[in-house]
Amino acid sequence: MATIHDLCIECHDDIPKDPIVESVIAKYQKRSAEGMIKYGVTMMRDDLSTIDWLNHLQEELMDATLYLERLRVKLEENES
Repeated sequence: MATIHDLCIECHDDIPKDPIVESVIAKYQKRSAEGMIKYGVTMMRDDLSTIDWLNHLQEELMDATLYLERLRVKLEENES
């Protein structure tokens, strides 16, 4: 049976890293640093209620649907 150590990517230099995953990780790290500079708190902050967190998530997802729709319209324009 595999142990946690066996599954740990950092423990195995012989396993190639996925460039897509590495790119996303770098973006998360950059976003985290920018958030710390802008807001001075980590995601572990405790000044928001569960409802506040859900509202933030809803707003982010609403933005995502707008980006999705914009790209969909652009693709449709290119197809016609």
